[in-house]
Amino acid sequence: MANKQIVKQKARLRRKRRIRKKVVGTPERPRLTVFRSARHVYAQLVDDVSGKTITGVSSLTPSLREQVEALRKEKGKVEISKLVGKEIARVAKEKGIARVVFDRNGYVYHGRVKAVADGAREGGLEF
Repeated sequence: MANKQIVKQKARLRRKRRIRKKVVGTPERPRLTVFRSARHVYAQLVDDVSGKTITGVSSLTPSLREQVEALRKEKGKVEISKLVGKEIARVAKEKGIARVVFDRNGYVYHGRVKAVADGAREGGLEF
């Protein structure tokens, strides 16, 4: 069982490296990167030129905590991911960022990863 998990993780990291060769965040158009764990989802805006994280939001963010707990009981992780996408878009708008490049971080573009992207688009981010 553990061996299968390691193989899957290595495959994701291989995909991640291949994607990151092409996807680069700039100060004008930062990289929106998504990480998903078994329970939580994280989204960050990264400026690769200066090597700094501009901002980040997750399902653990205090401002989202109540909504996340309510959604966890009723809907599930995909809806929580969409909420995180909307929140990262709101924070990006406050910082004057309207356009980003999407980095799926080696994950397949469906489920929670797609929900973050859809939420960010609904929130007004363009990519």
